[in-house]
Amino acid sequence: MGSAGIPLTWPALWFSVDHDDDGPDAILRMAGLATPMALRVAVTLGLADRLLGDGAAVDDVAAELDVDPVALDLLLGHLTTLGVVARTSTGYRTTPFGEHLRADADNRLTDLLHLDTAGGRAELAHVDLLHSVRTGRAAYPRRYGRDFYTDLDDHPHLRESFDRQMSRRFRDQVPRIVAGVDWSRFASVVDVGGGAGSLLAAVLEAHPDLRGHLVDLDRTAAEARRAFDARGLGDRARVTAGSFFDPLPAGADAYLLFDVLHNWDDEHAHRILARCVEAARPAGRVLVVEGIGGLRADSESDLTMLVIFGGRERRLEEFRALGAAHGLVLDSVTELTDHRCVLDFRIEAAR
Repeated sequence: MGSAGIPLTWPALWFSVDHDDDGPDAILRMAGLATPMALRVAVTLGLADRLLGDGAAVDDVAAELDVDPVALDLLLGHLTTLGVVARTSTGYRTTPFGEHLRADADNRLTDLLHLDTAGGRAELAHVDLLHSVRTGRAAYPRRYGRDFYTDLDDHPHLRESFDRQMSRRFRDQVPRIVAGVDWSRFASVVDVGGGAGSLLAAVLEAHPDLRGHLVDLDRTAAEARRAFDARGLGDRARVTAGSFFDPLPAGADAYLLFDVLHNWDDEHAHRILARCVEAARPAGRVLVVEGIGGLRADSESDLTMLVIFGGRERRLEEFRALGAAHGLVLDSVTELTDHRCVLDFRIEAAR
C-alpha cells in the first residue's frame, strides 16, 4: 500500500479483469495501453497540480505547457472517465482522487509514473517484453542503449529520482524489518548496496551497540553519509563508495543484501554473493531480504525484474542453490512484510 492508503498498482484497477466476464472484452481491458500511458503523461505534465482548486481552461493550460490544445482536451477527456479530473463550465479541475497524482502527495506515484524519472522511464521497457522472453535478457538496454545502472550514472536526475523512490518505497516497511530480525546477535553489519541508508540507520537507532558500514556507488554513498550525520549516527555508520562486485569491507558479523539479488541474473548474483562470502569468512552471516517467488513476491514483479534488469524473484530452492555454490547454508526464512522475507545464511565451515 502507498502512504495515501491506495495500492501502488492502483492504475491497473481500471483495466483489471472482472471474473464474471470471461470474454474478449475482459482481455482487451487488461491489455489496453491507453489508460496507463494517459496517467503517466498526466503526471509528467503535472496536470493534477495545475488543475487544483477551480481548475483551468484547456487553451490556457496548453499554452503554459506548450502542448497541442486539441490533444490535451482528448487526454483530459479520458482522465475524466477515470475520475482523475472533472469537467467544469470553463475547463477541468482535479478531483480528490486525482490529487493522489500531485507532485507533493508523498505516495511514490510521481516517481513511479513520471516519464522522466528512473521508475517511469524503466517501466516503458515492458514494451520490449517479447525481447526478454525470447532471450532471457533485460529489455532496458535494448530500448535505451545502456543498462539501467549505467543510465543512472549518466543522468544524475535519474539517480536522484531512483534514490528517492527507494527511500519512499521502504519507508513504511523499515520498522517491520528492523523488528523482524534479531540484530542483537551482531556487533557489526555491512549493508551491501544499501542505498541512501534508511534501513541501516533505523537498525542502528534501534541497537545502540551496533556499528554499521554501508557500501554503494558514489552519489548514493554521499547521500547516505549526509543522512547518517543528520541522524547523529556518523560515529557508528561508515560509508564506502564502491560496487558490490568489488571487494567488500571485511570482518563484519553480517552482510545485508536488501532487494539486491532480484535485480540481477544468476551470473551477477553469484558474483555478489561471492564478494559477501569472501568478506564474511570465517564466521559472518549473509542476510538476504527480498521477495521469494511463490511466497512473498508476485508474478508482475517477476516480469518487471526481467525487463528492467534481467533478474527475477527467485524461489526458495533457487536461493538455496545460489548460496550452496558459495558454501552458504540457509538456516532460516522469516516472513517480514507482505512483500519480503529474510533468508539467513551461514558459512558452512563456521559450524
